[in-house]
Amino acid sequence: MQSQDVAQRHAPASAGHHGPVDLEQAEAALVEHYPRLVRIAYLVLPPGLGRSRRVLTAHSMAQRSLPRGRQQQPVIPAQAADREGDPGYAFLRERVLCTALEATRPRKGLPRLSQLPPLLPQVWGLRLFPRSGGADELALDQRLSALSGPARAAYVLRGLEELSEAEIRELLTAAGVDDPGGALASANSVPAQPALLSSPEFDACLLQARPTDLMRRRQHSKAALAAAAALAVCGALVALPGDGWGPDGAAAPVYATNPAAEAALDPGRLIRVSPGAWESAARTDFSTWPARGPLTGDTALLRRALAVWARPGGTVHVSATPGTDIGGPAGPPQLLYAGQLDNARVVVLYDGLRITRYAEPADGTQGAALDFARADGAAGAEASALVLGRSDGNVQYLTAPWVKKAASRNLMKPDAAATPLTVTDGITAPLASPALRAGSCTSWTVLQLTGASGTELTTDLGELMPAHLTAGGPGSAGEVSDAAGRAAWAPFACSLAAERSVGVRSVNAWTFAEQPLPDGSGAAQWVCTRAETWRGDGTGSLAQFHAPGGRAAAVVARGTDARSCGPRDPHVLAGVLWKSGAGHWYLLAAGDKDTATIQAGGGVTAAGQGRFLVARAKQGARAQLKGTLVDGRAISGLQ
Repeated sequence: MQSQDVAQRHAPASAGHHGPVDLEQAEAALVEHYPRLVRIAYLVLPPGLGRSRRVLTAHSMAQRSLPRGRQQQPVIPAQAADREGDPGYAFLRERVLCTALEATRPRKGLPRLSQLPPLLPQVWGLRLFPRSGGADELALDQRLSALSGPARAAYVLRGLEELSEAEIRELLTAAGVDDPGGALASANSVPAQPALLSSPEFDACLLQARPTDLMRRRQHSKAALAAAAALAVCGALVALPGDGWGPDGAAAPVYATNPAAEAALDPGRLIRVSPGAWESAARTDFSTWPARGPLTGDTALLRRALAVWARPGGTVHVSATPGTDIGGPAGPPQLLYAGQLDNARVVVLYDGLRITRYAEPADGTQGAALDFARADGAAGAEASALVLGRSDGNVQYLTAPWVKKAASRNLMKPDAAATPLTVTDGITAPLASPALRAGSCTSWTVLQLTGASGTELTTDLGELMPAHLTAGGPGSAGEVSDAAGRAAWAPFACSLAAERSVGVRSVNAWTFAEQPLPDGSGAAQWVCTRAETWRGDGTGSLAQFHAPGGRAAAVVARGTDARSCGPRDPHVLAGVLWKSGAGHWYLLAAGDKDTATIQAGGGVTAAGQGRFLVARAKQGARAQLKGTLVDGRAISGLQ
């Protein structure tokens, strides 16, 4: 794309009423908050629909929440980065809530559209449902099932959206609820558990698949299969040469075993690295990690872990980061850990490309979990830790043998001292996990590791592999190991929430400009944060604007699979509508040090030499940015 819409953040809208919402603004809010809107619909929908239909219906309601017309005078969100200040999100939330509550009402005559199975999306031959949580999530789900639809909505708005009772009453009234007070009273009978509402148990975007009723499908298709088989046999007989059936070649008989498959399932053939091998190894990656944990000699546990990896049954909850193969190992994998963590026995394996974590209940009950993450090419800081388990809002890591010290830090407080963590047999003491936090972002806890090569920071983004944090220009980024690096990250820590559960390998923060503000109140920071993924595609770049005195930065532009801010194209151009203390609106734009000119068109027409552009503007104006580099090449705003 050759242009960038410069955004303006609108003042926070009330819970139930809002001004005109532009279609493009609503589309942007839908893309940014789609998982949250689907979660709200899933929680409010009647449990009697079944988990699979609730998933599809929740997605359908979120996708049908866009306004049908295009407003003539759009109101563009800017300056505020939170969803509560986005009227587009408020509008979509109300639409989703209305349709979800409509589906909970008793039928009178013909069913409403929301009470029918969704036309789109459709999935054939599979049942989709969120990952199952623990006992706490199951208990909460049962309590919510006993509530009425309006009461469930009130509980979700209170716990997940953190709305006041007055705002909840306003939203329920707008959604056509006859007794909002009664719904609130019923919701208050269930203890508030916001962290559980944000858990994977209720995430209708993080799904696992299972087949539908196979016996029924077989019965319905038996005649068709028999006819197809007869046709295939007849065709093959006609085509055969006179000597009859030919050999099957090198293919083994169906369901037969082979030596490689047998070796991969034999716990006696697991690769076990000696504890001191890493000290003389030429590389620092997972292949040099020793096997740790008190259950490394439990042959029965290891055999179960390998068998479930190769053939996960119906009671196994399987999850994987995007782009990760979930097939069995090609040969004997390497054992990294086997032990008990909280109420589960855990086995961690490595096959050279993937980290696989197997967990089963320690009390011997049925069920297991199998998690996969890509780790190909991981070395150094990327192979210094992996997530061993999460519970009660905390996370524990298994660290590399070369790690000497571990500590936790609040990334939003760069001057605060780190809190040392006890490390026992490579396992850290629990620390707060930002991936499990619900509500507004007031802190961001990261893991600080110190080894022979120095200090590095990683953060939990909801996957087995934590993301490595760096700071600096593209191609020359370094570790966030000093106060200056931590100060560069502090205003932008909360933007990491946008990178949860998408397979992020590392995130770099690059301060590409510091622009003097036109009212003389100081200089604003322009930073581009770029998230690289393990699979290669899906990289995300965010241009962020941080005015002096502000706690958090505002995301003003974003790009997916964009080369900007990366080693292949170390350039960026972004802009924002900014309101001065005197109430005047300005278009501010900035580029990196190689920017020669900037031009703005559309709602604001201006041009300037150099890497900065300042122009008076009206509230709600839109502008498209273009520029040229010192070598004459044209650039456009980040998209």
